[in-house]
Amino acid sequence: MDWPGDWDFAFDRVKSRRVLFREYMRRAAVWAQAYAAEGAWPFFDVTSYVDPAFRLAPDAEAGLAELLVRLPNVEVKNTCSGAVRLAELRGQNPDAFSGLPDLYEPLVRFYERGGEFARDDAGFLDLTGMRFRPGPLAVYLTTVPVTLLDDTVLDALDADGRVTYYMAEDGQGPLLRRRVLRDGHTDELYGRDLRWEPTDLIPGSEAEAKAAGLAELDELKAAGLIGTIVAAAPGR
Repeated sequence: MDWPGDWDFAFDRVKSRRVLFREYMRRAAVWAQAYAAEGAWPFFDVTSYVDPAFRLAPDAEAGLAELLVRLPNVEVKNTCSGAVRLAELRGQNPDAFSGLPDLYEPLVRFYERGGEFARDDAGFLDLTGMRFRPGPLAVYLTTVPVTLLDDTVLDALDADGRVTYYMAEDGQGPLLRRRVLRDGHTDELYGRDLRWEPTDLIPGSEAEAKAAGLAELDELKAAGLIGTIVAAAPGR
């Protein structure tokens, strides 16, 4: 990871980074509820709640301290510290936390795909290329999980333009998306070869799409469907 990251690199991955951030917020809410850490949510080192007596080995602690001095803000420091410490705690007991999602995975992938985030003076988070206003913890406990976060899924989310996802209201048929660009729009479907391909299945307007039996999908739902397709692909 680069601290701070390459802005062009981050801008090219802005949509996948938003999905990763939203998934981290969901997982953090689940862990905060499980360990009575709601007051520390969302950017916290959960190990102090899981096992207050836990300590890293001295060499790992020294390496972590060297990393933390280079990080830009307390939220990033807390979560990177938590990722290192929780990985070590889980390594000591691989069966621990089996009922909980991998807490820091989405945020580590977020950092890998463009670096840090920061708060602004208006209550938003600057994710580099987008502004994000966090909602209350309870909202994230009800959001759709995104479980497969590999590069194939994440790269499929990133594209130029304003993206709207569609699928048939009955849940049958392909995942579709419309990308609105300055000079018009492009319609595509996500194929079995794990690529977006041109399609004529989306009618001309949003109202026409709805009349044709297509429903708009939230980006998290779309990410989950892409993950399902990727996981079912031959050789996976």
